[in-house]
Amino acid sequence: MTDKTIFTVNDMTCNHCVGTIRKALEEALPGADIAVDLAAHKVEFSGDRAKGEEAIREAGYTPEAA
Repeated sequence: MTDKTIFTVNDMTCNHCVGTIRKALEEALPGADIAVDLAAHKVEFSGDRAKGEEAIREAGYTPEAA
């Protein structure tokens, strides 16, 4: 079982945002489990927490520890 990281991303506001964040995480963390909940502004992923956080920031969003 891999550790899961959950971030709250309050500036993720639409499905386009979800796609952008998912793509950034898939590129940064190939093979990671990624779950994005737009309604709750939650992004959950497995793998390297720092890499995932950086990928979300580079995509233009603000991840906060959930």
